[in-house]
Amino acid sequence: MSSIFKTELSTEQLEELFQSDEKCYQFLAGLKWGEGYSCRKCNNTNYCQGKTPHSRRCTKCKTEESASSGTIFHNCKFSISKAFYIAYNVCKGTENLSTYEFARRLSLRQMTCWNFKTKIQQALQQIDSLTEIEKSSIQRIFS
Repeated sequence: MSSIFKTELSTEQLEELFQSDEKCYQFLAGLKWGEGYSCRKCNNTNYCQGKTPHSRRCTKCKTEESASSGTIFHNCKFSISKAFYIAYNVCKGTENLSTYEFARRLSLRQMTCWNFKTKIQQALQQIDSLTEIEKSSIQRIFS
């Protein structure tokens, strides 16, 4: 997760990213399929646009995959731009914001923020416990 935000983004880029769900999905799709598409089901590399924006549909098995599937943002019950804001601040934030502060700034329930922040922290712990080989393969995906 922290490897997603390993490059410093300018204040303008952050503001643009956090204000629009469209920009967040575009950013996520760029990270996920930047080196090319491969179907998770059949490994086919040919695709067409899916039914939803920034999704891909395999031309062989017809499986559709969204930009957020397989990520911590999958099935998020609130706006992905708000989820990106929380994720960025947990991974790169200079100040340690409480879940109450996230709730106040984003107009969400405190428990919603707590659950998502905990999910991010658990993902970061899992990444820290990976072997160096696994970390390098993840780094290549998000580099």
